[in-house]
Amino acid sequence: MRVQNYKNHSRYIFIYHIFAVAILLACLACSAWNLVKAYQHHSGRIVAAILFGLSYVGLLLLWYARSFAITVQDRAIRAEENLRHFALTGKLLDKRLRMSQVVALRFCDDTEFVLLAEKAANENMKADDIKKAIVNWRSDHHRI
Repeated sequence: MRVQNYKNHSRYIFIYHIFAVAILLACLACSAWNLVKAYQHHSGRIVAAILFGLSYVGLLLLWYARSFAITVQDRAIRAEENLRHFALTGKLLDKRLRMSQVVALRFCDDTEFVLLAEKAANENMKADDIKKAIVNWRSDHHRI
């Protein structure tokens, strides 16, 4: 696996993030147009409504499948980083840290983790600023 850093740590799956979203948006738009035309011509309304509903539900499924997976991963990351902080300091992470900050902190090496976590809590750093402050990057190839 390639070495991660700030510039290449984002992960986009073309078929999921671009292609599937574009196809479902196109289906939703076309099915909405078809539904309008079906009501104007007084025929095929049920089929048009079903196609519109399926397109809409498909887009919702795509959105929520990603949302649910990220929520579970965020909880796992918080637990992992809490354990790492406890192993290094004997204390849990600062409660002031937001989830986005903890997720950003997972990329830093143990040598800078404790100090950066403290700085992030004290200065209320943004996740992007935390990632930019990391000197020794720790790769995470498991996040989807």
